[in-house]
Amino acid sequence: MTTHPIRTAYIEANGLAFEVDICGEGEKLALLLHGFPESKYSWRHQMPLFAALGYTVWAPNLRGYGGTTRPKGRDAYALTHLMDDVAGLIDAARARGISGPTTLVAHDWGGVIAWTFALAGIRPLERFIVMNLPHPAIFAKSVRRWAQLKRSWYVFFFQIPWLPEKILLARHAHAIGRAFSGMAVDKSRFPEEVLEHYRRNALIPGAMTAMLNYYRAGFRNPPPEVWQNPPLLETPTLMIWGEEDTALGKELTYGTDQLVSDLTIRYLPQVSHWVQQEAPETVNAMIRAWIEGRHVPQAGLGGRLLIAD
Repeated sequence: MTTHPIRTAYIEANGLAFEVDICGEGEKLALLLHGFPESKYSWRHQMPLFAALGYTVWAPNLRGYGGTTRPKGRDAYALTHLMDDVAGLIDAARARGISGPTTLVAHDWGGVIAWTFALAGIRPLERFIVMNLPHPAIFAKSVRRWAQLKRSWYVFFFQIPWLPEKILLARHAHAIGRAFSGMAVDKSRFPEEVLEHYRRNALIPGAMTAMLNYYRAGFRNPPPEVWQNPPLLETPTLMIWGEEDTALGKELTYGTDQLVSDLTIRYLPQVSHWVQQEAPETVNAMIRAWIEGRHVPQAGLGGRLLIAD
């Protein structure tokens, strides 16, 4: 059986040095964008799959995370800069001889960046896979409703200077570990060594402020035009959604088919927001089938794969 080891390198892109996990040596690029308060490590289960499917896989720590450059100031984390980072990484892959088409894969905050990048058409994409982050036009409308406002309370808390950092980093960043273990349905997927990775990541000097600056910059800048008047997205899109997401309701997926011309949605019952870490076997089976042009399987309770549906 062929193994696909994961190695780490620093990639220069958009004037920053990105700490990137790399797997595979295929001609196509799979670029994987993590969420908050995650890291490139959140894609550890998916990277060998994409490598086996013929991709070179890059999972960067986004700006401010881990060993990636941490620009100073809230405005350095505005969405325009984050999309420039994605473009820069794709260009850097091209410069390294990865000449095939790009598949963009994203979760949570990575999904905010990826949706906007895809809608704006900044670089050509062959495929788009998004997990537990809705189309921004749908989210922009729903966030005005009380049900979603209650779920998004933390966004408002994060706007306060210094206090969120103090609380989140207290007791060896206990709250960061709790974000995973507390939300997860299958808590066995987040053993102590996994939680410790995320706690250590948050405790790097300056990292927590950088991570929160995504929310602070997003809160203070007007939404992009493509959120308000989105073009029909023509890129084939796979949306995978853990139904027990306490931050983003399943109803945020409804109507996505009116905004994406080639859309496949699969739900994982009894799986949390951390879908690709909590149910990696099912998520990977869905990705493989979709990329190979086969019927994408459904999931049953606990995210277990349904072979026949």
